[in-house]
Amino acid sequence: MAASLVFRLHDRGPQLVREVLLERGWKEYDERKREEKGWNLYWRGSEFRSSEYHSLLPWQRLNHHPKTDGITRKDSLVRNLRRMRATFGSTLYNFSPTTFILPNDHTRFLAEYNKLLPTRERSPCWICKPVDLSRGRGIFLFRDMKDLVYNCSVIVQRYISSPLLISGYKFDLRIYVCVTSFHPLTVYIHQEGLVRFATEKYNLSSLSNVYAHLTNTSINKYGPFYKTQKGQVGSGCKWTMSKFRHFLQNQNINELFLWQRISNIVTLTLLTITSSVPSCPNCVELFGFDILIDSKFKPWLLEVNHSPSLTLDCQTDLSVKKGLISDLVDLMNYTPTDSLRDRAHQTQRNVRPCLNPNVSTPLPLLSKLKDHNFQKKNKKSLKRHHEKINQTQFNQQDCVAASQRHLPPVVTRASDTCTGQTLHWIPGSYSKTNMSVVKTGLGLSSHQMKYGPQVTEVTNQDNAEIELSAENEVSSSVLKTQGKRGSQRLHVQRSKALTGPHFPPVRAGGFIRTFPFNPATLQASQDKLDVPVILQELQKLTGQVASGRWDETTREEEADDEGCFDSLLWGPQDPPLLSRQFNTNIKHEQQLGPRNHHGEL
Repeated sequence: MAASLVFRLHDRGPQLVREVLLERGWKEYDERKREEKGWNLYWRGSEFRSSEYHSLLPWQRLNHHPKTDGITRKDSLVRNLRRMRATFGSTLYNFSPTTFILPNDHTRFLAEYNKLLPTRERSPCWICKPVDLSRGRGIFLFRDMKDLVYNCSVIVQRYISSPLLISGYKFDLRIYVCVTSFHPLTVYIHQEGLVRFATEKYNLSSLSNVYAHLTNTSINKYGPFYKTQKGQVGSGCKWTMSKFRHFLQNQNINELFLWQRISNIVTLTLLTITSSVPSCPNCVELFGFDILIDSKFKPWLLEVNHSPSLTLDCQTDLSVKKGLISDLVDLMNYTPTDSLRDRAHQTQRNVRPCLNPNVSTPLPLLSKLKDHNFQKKNKKSLKRHHEKINQTQFNQQDCVAASQRHLPPVVTRASDTCTGQTLHWIPGSYSKTNMSVVKTGLGLSSHQMKYGPQVTEVTNQDNAEIELSAENEVSSSVLKTQGKRGSQRLHVQRSKALTGPHFPPVRAGGFIRTFPFNPATLQASQDKLDVPVILQELQKLTGQVASGRWDETTREEEADDEGCFDSLLWGPQDPPLLSRQFNTNIKHEQQLGPRNHHGEL
């Protein structure tokens, strides 16, 4: 009988994740009753240690990718956006207000502050935020330099003083973004999200009133007017994204254009760290992007949240977040049981472990496995291991088929689209300095080497091959990893591109795939990330969405590739296919006349 899926929560939370998974038939991990690695999903609010990424087994998932603080920490986000703006220009990277990191940028900030003083009757407004705090803690607004007082690293940002208001109240959007892979970059945005309101009317003459200027629920739920009716806003301080869509219908704007610009912000922000995030196909990450829309309907990025809140403060939270987590589990492509984990445990019981399971000593790295003395010492164990593989007929097809039932369809790096693929599983170790060049996913620990060939990256391809040898004799490009015991060289064979049916799914529940969105961006995200091509394609798509007209040449090219790759336009209540959207738009515009696009591309 196959084992139930098991989830593990750090510090007993969040409660919503527990409830959703228990309702779906999962079991909660109990370290007193289960083996140390007897879980499928480990969820925590903080970052995982490097060793936890290294020791992942094929059936296990973590809810964070490594090294994503390049966008989730406010000062790192500023630096990365600056770098991309300096490299690729401000045509697309124009969605973040002017920002300074203090105290490092104090001189630059002072120069900008003094430069703006004579140009206005009233001093411009600035907002100060601690770089590593959340939930609105430590944030304040100021005009006069003497009011800028801080005792930690902060960012100071030009305050967007003309936000779009609803019934006089300021709001922002919490956009939920799931990254299933950074190599290649694969991004989903959820259709539902939160519209978070301030609970007192917007007023620039009272900068100290946090209930008028901050939209954080953790602050506004304690405001004096939280429960009162506030015009269209109603009671409380949240809407669903569906309700916001209804509001937009009466604003005489190109809604698709607004949604596309928000989607662009998500993609462009993630591109700033894609090359620096180690390849870890056993991970998935849910980000919370906070977007402010100004009075001209231009969206601005405020910040990116590493672990967006999953607490339930109101009925709106419940209706949005419960479906969000359920769809996230669907996106991870689990089935009700885990025969792969159960089979591995049965195999393990028939093989003498190389380490005492009662000792919490970490498993030896691959570099240790390759050590001559270590190999000699474990020669008999390795021989028994290979004999056991033959006895149980744990062949290539069984391994792939078993893995497919439990792991998400992670797309490997590829060189061409719409061709066949041979997939090779490569033993390797997790390297903090070199994982950006890993092509086939996480390496195998000594535990995996000993107890069987176990898959660390899976696609839905039936004829995938598994190549595993004690000597790691795999050909083609060379990966170097450094460890405490010296260096090692692993030869990695690159995979060809996946065929059409094996692309990342267009959607999973409310999650819509927003990147890659066409064959060009799919190709540009394979092998080596081609940022200029991606930016060019984003500009092209944004221009087409803004005008509502599909370029004839592009339409023909997409038609040729339609059986191979297609995407949905995220944002509308019923997201249309890219390949079919614009003919409908042209007919609609001919009936209604041109619409206001509000803003540049």
